[in-house]
Amino acid sequence: MFKLISAPLRALLRFPLVQLAIAIGLILWLQAAEDKSAPGRVFYGLDKLVESTVQATSAVFTVKSFTRSWLTFGYMIAYVYLAGSIVLWFMRILTVATIDFAGRHNLFYLRSAIARERGIGAYRAWVPLERIRPAEIPQREWEEAFAWPADNCPPYPPLRHRLLRGTVFYAALILIAVLLLQFFSPFPVLTWITGWPAADKV
Repeated sequence: MFKLISAPLRALLRFPLVQLAIAIGLILWLQAAEDKSAPGRVFYGLDKLVESTVQATSAVFTVKSFTRSWLTFGYMIAYVYLAGSIVLWFMRILTVATIDFAGRHNLFYLRSAIARERGIGAYRAWVPLERIRPAEIPQREWEEAFAWPADNCPPYPPLRHRLLRGTVFYAALILIAVLLLQFFSPFPVLTWITGWPAADKV
């Protein structure tokens, strides 16, 4: 019931322009607060963090007045967006933990409702896997191989392996992009970052 009622609001909050407007409005609200108040101190810390980030960027790239204003604007929005995402992430974890606790201990007699809703979600997620199961493979073996292993371990690598694989993958992509820009474009990014001698462009 709560998910059905809040669905339009959640869909609106997922829209990028709405999120940008919320971030800008929050920045303006923090800026307008008194310096000695809690929001004013938060803005002071945010301002110092953005200023230090802009200075660190200017140590790598040439930053002039026009670029500095855009960097200040972008970094401030990015930090507010990041902080909001972290807060929402913690709220989501707390909400899920609260629902799990209520379902496990049958708090307010919600176990059946929670189990029914999650069962419907699990069935909807399982149906596409079942559609491609060959007829000669039993359903139990198919599920143990791809959905719910017999040892109750998840059918995907541990979190540290996924983080390491993702870090290596994105680092390789960034390195390839930097090398392509260095050798095949008029932007010697590698020279700007490391001071590496610029090569002739092809």
